[in-house]
Amino acid sequence: MDIRLEKRQSARRNTMIQASLVYDGGRSRMPCVIRNLSDTGAKIEVSSVTKIPRTFDLVVDRVRPQSCVVVWRAVKELGVQFQS
Repeated sequence: MDIRLEKRQSARRNTMIQASLVYDGGRSRMPCVIRNLSDTGAKIEVSSVTKIPRTFDLVVDRVRPQSCVVVWRAVKELGVQFQS
């Protein structure tokens, strides 16, 4: 039996939000999709996680940019924690 302990601080909602990762002082931008979202973090889908730094801003149209730190990486997904 596979029992996985939930370590998240708040529940996540499934989403399909188009967004961008912005880094290198705003000089680099990568399109992404926010796959799920909570008050404290998100799972983000990208074309590739290579070259994405540990910290970046998550930008959604008409929403204030959110500073993020990467807590895990897979081939085409990132788990991030929001920074205040």
